[in-house]
Amino acid sequence: MPLQRLRLVNAHSGETFDGPFRDDTGPIKQAMAELSMFLRDHHSGETIAMDVGVLDFLTSVMDAVGAKSATILSAYRTRETNAMLARTTFGVADNSQHIYGRALDIRFDNRNEEAMQAARGMKRGGVGWYPHSGFFHIDTGPVRNWTLDYRALDSLLLYRDQMARRENKNVRAGRRQYQAALPGLEQSGQPLPVLANSGRPLPGMEQSGRPLVGLAHSGRRVSGSLRSGGL
Repeated sequence: MPLQRLRLVNAHSGETFDGPFRDDTGPIKQAMAELSMFLRDHHSGETIAMDVGVLDFLTSVMDAVGAKSATILSAYRTRETNAMLARTTFGVADNSQHIYGRALDIRFDNRNEEAMQAARGMKRGGVGWYPHSGFFHIDTGPVRNWTLDYRALDSLLLYRDQMARRENKNVRAGRRQYQAALPGLEQSGQPLPVLANSGRPLPGMEQSGRPLVGLAHSGRRVSGSLRSGGL
């Protein structure tokens, strides 16, 4: 394999790498050590031995579109960093290839969509496209493709909100049924002599599991608190 070079900028640290990382004998040990530091987890500062395959993949994509340099947005992540991002950022995989040093999130100065299409055509691993943010992901895991933009996210959030509204509507309907099961009781103020000794639950109380404390023996009247679900 001929000499392979990379010109990279780390978006978080501002550091650069510019030089060969592979020659005709294989990966260059010193260059790979430098790249592992350059592509470290920028949250924790921890490093891993980066997979040379993902660097080869990046080189091929750059050659395909004539890109002279690439900006690295994310490379290695510790499990802790990835878990934090999964909690706070939509679309982060729990078992991301970033954890294993086999993934890069990249942005070129231009032709990013064309680069993403070229990467997918190579079928060398996973390729993700984030058009709204203008970057793409490559990894050397299983071959798979995905696209994630804010239109898809908006649709998901809309669906979630619709389900929440439907659930709230069902809760309100349940409350109305509960109130209808005790017609006129709120206004009558009459005691419940039969229920006092029967041990039967009031309609709707089966779900709450809350006892009617003191009602069975006190003969006290039921007040308007039933109207608000206070029991």
